[in-house]
Amino acid sequence: MKKTSWATLSVLVVALAGAGWWWTQRAGGDAVQYRTAKIERGSLQATVSASGAVNPVTQVSVGTQVSGQIRDLLVDFNSEVKAGQLIAQIDPETFEYRVRSAQADVEAAQATVLTAQASTAAGRAQVARAQVDLNEAQRDFERKQSLVQMQFIAQSEADRARALVNTTIEALKATQAQVGVTEAQIKAASANVAQRQAALAQARVDLSRTRIVSPVNGIVIKRSIEKGQTVAASLQSPELFVIAQNLSDMQVDASVDESDVGRIRNGQRATFTVDAFPGQTFDGEVRQVRKAAQTIANVVTYVAVVGFSNTSGRLLPGMTANVRIVTDQRENVLKVPNAALRVRIAGVEPPAADASAPSNGASGATTGSAGGWSWLSSAHAQAAGGGGGGGGVGGGLAAQRERLVAELQLDEAQQAKLDAISADMRPRFMALADLDQAARPAARQKLMGEMQQKINAMLSPDQRAKYEQMQARAAAARAERSGQTAAAAGAGTAAAPVATGEPKKPAATGAAGAANASAAAGATAATAGAAGGADSGKSGATAPVAAAIAGGGPLQEFRNRMVTELKLGADQAGKIDGLIAEARPRFGALRDLAAEERPKARDRILADLRARIGDSLTPEQKIRYTALLAEAGGRTSTRGRIYLMGEDGKPRAYNVRLGISDGSSSELLVAPGAPVAADLREGATVIVGIQSPAAGAAKPGAGGPRLAF
Repeated sequence: MKKTSWATLSVLVVALAGAGWWWTQRAGGDAVQYRTAKIERGSLQATVSASGAVNPVTQVSVGTQVSGQIRDLLVDFNSEVKAGQLIAQIDPETFEYRVRSAQADVEAAQATVLTAQASTAAGRAQVARAQVDLNEAQRDFERKQSLVQMQFIAQSEADRARALVNTTIEALKATQAQVGVTEAQIKAASANVAQRQAALAQARVDLSRTRIVSPVNGIVIKRSIEKGQTVAASLQSPELFVIAQNLSDMQVDASVDESDVGRIRNGQRATFTVDAFPGQTFDGEVRQVRKAAQTIANVVTYVAVVGFSNTSGRLLPGMTANVRIVTDQRENVLKVPNAALRVRIAGVEPPAADASAPSNGASGATTGSAGGWSWLSSAHAQAAGGGGGGGGVGGGLAAQRERLVAELQLDEAQQAKLDAISADMRPRFMALADLDQAARPAARQKLMGEMQQKINAMLSPDQRAKYEQMQARAAAARAERSGQTAAAAGAGTAAAPVATGEPKKPAATGAAGAANASAAAGATAATAGAAGGADSGKSGATAPVAAAIAGGGPLQEFRNRMVTELKLGADQAGKIDGLIAEARPRFGALRDLAAEERPKARDRILADLRARIGDSLTPEQKIRYTALLAEAGGRTSTRGRIYLMGEDGKPRAYNVRLGISDGSSSELLVAPGAPVAADLREGATVIVGIQSPAAGAAKPGAGGPRLAF
């Protein structure tokens, strides 16, 4: 019995030891490990890939317009030919017979003309004779008529003379008519001659077409006939040869997908490779983007013509080329591996504020554009017209108002008061942009409190309680997104959340404190749009203007670039600054328009601003200004998320803006003065993947003792 107990105890010990080892290995094997890389600085090229065929710039298809048998074939593949050189001969015998027949027809027609001309000459002689007879008969009649008057002869003699005159007149008319007939026969015969001559000329042309000659100087790259072959030219000319005019100047006809064709422009640099010369890259340039679409299997493509020099003659027509067209290029930019953009770590979320936004709250200045370069583009101005102040109750004045009306069940009189409050407070909020950044938070806080008092004054007690609850929820939500806690709000205090890198506001107590916290977060209903339009954290045109005035920011960079590259004078620079400042309230007023009306109104403001800036420039400056606008409009950006390894070894999430990409890395856009610019720097460690459990770590059941249970 004792021996059995010891055996049982030994088994239990072994089992417990094995279980402990198993759990230890499992814990070690389940530890998350990350693959990392460094944020680098360097150059980037955005390219469009396409494939196409190498073709001569000019190639001529040589055919025939007549049918017949090939009698002589004088050139072959790769033969160099000159313009007008005989390269093939169709048997001309049939066409020679046609020429002879047409020549005989011409001669016969000419003989007919001669016969008609002789008849006409005879008729004219008869007319002359008849005219003489008529004259003689007329004189005889006149003489006899005088004798009758003198009673030397009888009246009958004069009558016979008159009858002879009439007869002679009729004979003359008949002869003249006959002459007219013969003259018409001459014209008909002459026309027949011309017709026969045309037929003769056509026959001679057909005879000449039996000689196939080269239309250009070049090289025969294709031959489709053999000696003795019969060719038939019926509805279309058969292709006999293809001649490339110049193989030293060639092109690649690349098929570009419709999603990429918008980035292709004439003059862009391109490179391509061919299978015949692996490892070698050839340079070219986009010469043309053809507007004719090609649809194959429901895929729409456009042909981009890439020209290149082939002086060595190594590249041959028909080779398949893999083309890369450089659509954009950046130098000395931050680069993040594209693998980092595909990583998603559950439970790790970025702060509410955009990681790439400027610390002064002008994050809207770069929305939809690469570093705010498209400040004059429609995409950039959209933020100005559509963005709200951003609180937890939604964005935009219209959305805030609708939510207040719905949740508080405001009657018509209250809605009218709410609209009056918004109209009265908006200019005061807009004026905040003219204050120094240090004085702006306190002034905004004061306006928020004043506005809340006015709104509370028009509400019933029940509505006021709901209103305070809405603000408290908005404050809590904003605090949560910005990485702060809302515990103080539950204890009767509410700390103003920090959303734009500003210092924390003093805590407030009670319901009013919650309301003030919501207001400080930019979430106050009914006027959030106005506050957002006037605050330094506003979107669109107002933020860039503030940045331009204060110095710094993408718009200021663009403005400074205009001053430098356009060589603007002090008067011109001041005028442009004034135009930008004047446009600010116009962009802010877009918030009062319906959503469907904003785009057209925004485009009108932008067009006016561009035109007024252009009017202040000289003709030479306008040329460069147009190029700068085109460049600014093309620098679009996208949004992404990356994770950096913190000093504590834990990942931190960042929402970032991305510029161009070369397929392996993407441009990381960080606005000047961004709160996390120190984090998103060259050399920072970014997570590019999540590894499996460490190699060599034992997995459950993979090693160690195999326990029976």
